Amino acid sequence: MDTMDKPIRKDVKLYSIKDRKNKVSIKDFARWNDKNATIAEFVDSWPKILKTQELKILAEKTAEAIKNKKLVSVGMGAHVVKTGITPLIIEAISRGWIRHIALNGAGPIHDFELAYQGETSEDVASGLDDGTFGMIRETGDFFAEAFEKYKEMGYGYAAGRLIDEKNLKYKEHSLLKKAYEYKTPVTVHAAIGTDIIYQNPKIKGDEVGLASLRDFDKFANLLPELDKGGVFLNFGSAVIIPEVFLKALTVARNVTQKPYDFFTANFDMQKQYRTEYNILSRPVKKGNGFHFTGHHEIMLPLFFAMLCEKLE
Repeated sequence: MDTMDKPIRKDVKLYSIKDRKNKVSIKDFARWNDKNATIAEFVDSWPKILKTQELKILAEKTAEAIKNKKLVSVGMGAHVVKTGITPLIIEAISRGWIRHIALNGAGPIHDFELAYQGETSEDVASGLDDGTFGMIRETGDFFAEAFEKYKEMGYGYAAGRLIDEKNLKYKEHSLLKKAYEYKTPVTVHAAIGTDIIYQNPKIKGDEVGLASLRDFDKFANLLPELDKGGVFLNFGSAVIIPEVFLKALTVARNVTQKPYDFFTANFDMQKQYRTEYNILSRPVKKGNGFHFTGHHEIMLPLFFAMLCEKLE
């Protein structure tokens, strides 16, 4: 008989399932909760497996950072604004839980438009067909005025101050205005040409650049405060904030030799290269990096509800 045809399985050594180490147990399974369950009871009823455990750990670490007055910094993509999450961010700022916000260039645009008229987000496809996409007057004019008057304050504060001064109808819904009001640093990191305001001839590149560079300095100056238990959370920015975070972190470590001991997390609808390496793995030496895949309008209210349960 050819050795390839030999019934080798007759010589295998079996052992009892009772002696095997298992990763899944029914004691860790989800439990049904009635409609009167508290947030704590609801969270406790989740399966004690994989991402649920990581989300609980992140909520605990973030709550500890807040209690210990360590920096909790949040980076955001514009989609977070468009999915209606800013009221939660504003409330967290008002309570002193979040002490810094970093935005890409699209975030302030939607924030202004919501403050101006309570609506935002145009139909790109139809506007692109006839050449009207992004060609609205008011948004570009507003930011041109903000840069001209207040560029020395930085991009975020310039826009927040002008929203307040103009007493826009829906200004209480503006993240930029509320951050300015609460004296919470809000930094905006521009990439020339990525946003519709650059189609407006009133926008001046030198003013945008100066305002955004001021904000980069603010960001780098704040990051040492992450050391020994702070938390950096990235909500939905796949490119700009991960890249800026990495450079600002390098500047902070070059000058102050910190931070090293902190936690990071990324919440987005899919995993991306830059968030994986620039936020979750490369920067974190003593802490941990967590990724959560899901829609912002579901994941972020859930995360803030868990924080509330731990802090109130």
